[in-house]
Amino acid sequence: MSDISDVTQLVLHERQGRDRGWWQQMRDCFAADSTVRLSWFRGSGAEFAAESEKMAARGDNARHRLGPPVVDVHGDRALVELPAAIELRTELDGVEVDLTSYARLVYRVRRHEGRWLIVSLDPVYERDVLLPSVPGTALAIDPAALAAHRPVYRLLAHVLGSRGYPVGGDLYGDDRPEQVARFYREAHDWLRA
Repeated sequence: MSDISDVTQLVLHERQGRDRGWWQQMRDCFAADSTVRLSWFRGSGAEFAAESEKMAARGDNARHRLGPPVVDVHGDRALVELPAAIELRTELDGVEVDLTSYARLVYRVRRHEGRWLIVSLDPVYERDVLLPSVPGTALAIDPAALAAHRPVYRLLAHVLGSRGYPVGGDLYGDDRPEQVARFYREAHDWLRA
């Protein structure tokens, strides 16, 4: 396979492992010195797999609908942007709800001893939607509860917070275009280093 195919399969296998509960497959995709920084978690790839496993054991099973990845390879480094809809069915204030958070998953990937591995994962959040899973069911959320969160992931933060997962306010999001532009510049500089 080509490097682009190998890198594409790596990030798709990481997401597949996460969604299917294939934790060793997910773990094997990350470099030992990897970092993951997203809504509910910050740490290494191995820690992310372990915490994802705990999250699933508590019944919080998110799924990811993925768009085609864009892969840039430069020598032993690659940068991947993978569009994703992160879907979670859960309960909020006694109502079964479907949350969808739209983001671009940005992976930095490095070849080490002939094997491609993920060295970082950072989402760029775009927007989110929350609906009752049964049409016509009333879902009341106090607007003041949402005002504490950034608009691109306020519903995600509200739902995860209600489930015991605090979400920071410093994530990448399209509501902060200068920060996102700087993030992409730094990622492309890393790619060509």
